[in-house]
Amino acid sequence: MKAVLCPEPGHLEIVERAPVPDPSAGWVRVAVSHVGICGTDYHIFAGKHPFLEYPRVMGHEISATVVANGPGTTIAPGTPVVVNPYLSCGHCVACRRGKPNCCTAIKVLGVHTDGAFCEEILVPEGNLYPASDLMPEAAATVEFLAIGAHAVRRAACAAGSRALVIGAGPIGLGTAIFSRIAGHAVTLMDTSTERLAFASDRLGFGAGIVADAMSGERIAEATDGDGFDVVFDATGHGGSMEAAFGHVAHGGTLVFVSVVKDEIRFSDPEFHKREMTLIGSRNATREDFDHVAGAIRQGLVPVETLITHRTTMDAVVEDLPRWASEKSGLVKAIVRIAAA
Repeated sequence: MKAVLCPEPGHLEIVERAPVPDPSAGWVRVAVSHVGICGTDYHIFAGKHPFLEYPRVMGHEISATVVANGPGTTIAPGTPVVVNPYLSCGHCVACRRGKPNCCTAIKVLGVHTDGAFCEEILVPEGNLYPASDLMPEAAATVEFLAIGAHAVRRAACAAGSRALVIGAGPIGLGTAIFSRIAGHAVTLMDTSTERLAFASDRLGFGAGIVADAMSGERIAEATDGDGFDVVFDATGHGGSMEAAFGHVAHGGTLVFVSVVKDEIRFSDPEFHKREMTLIGSRNATREDFDHVAGAIRQGLVPVETLITHRTTMDAVVEDLPRWASEKSGLVKAIVRIAAA
């Protein structure tokens, strides 16, 4: 079986591996069709991921087709699927509460264990969601979009709420799209004028306010002096996350979509006087995957616009390293694994 291996930071190579074995009870063997390249993959390639052991086969934004079933499974061979890459234990405190996305022993395909930059993988049946009416490329975008959809669902803010999304990378754009789907009035903030122009001109956020930097005065102007009902920070930058507290209205909500390996500090008096709700949002659940797939089917997500770059398994060993440093125009790259 052919796979793309990252044996060490800064290096990718095509390797031959042993065929995937027959699936055991509860597991399914799938043929990978397409895989999205995530910011995590670029970090793995660059050696910046703090919890990863090399060598590693990357890839966790997965579109596939069922090939073979293990005992006790029912999904039919030939079924196109979206793969949920979060492998949970099923019995920890989070799993018992219906939150496998923050399982205490979670393993993410392509991060904690080998992923989908290869021809076939084994996945628990419960992590496969039928995608028969989605194009394979679109199915490979569901996971990254589900991150933002989960954050919006966690916020539980009513339609008409004023929302600020900080960070216009892929996760931030997905968050903004699903905040808009939830009926929020969305404002985007980013330091990149190119990203903001893309959001404004290509994704239709131009009717709202797209700001590269918002002072207190501009926030007041944009929100009639109130601040935002909900703020989503998707930057992965500690300074931005700390500043985000000041953008939230009294009684409002701040959602940290991204995570940093830092301490986050804030003014307790400012936090308390707003009676602010602070929410961490991690990964996604089946409810979010289903919501994203449904929104794509309804034409509410401009998938073709979000996919800006395409490559193949053979070519990704050259393309991914280049895209890791050449970000201009890049939103989402998709790798075609299956033969044409």
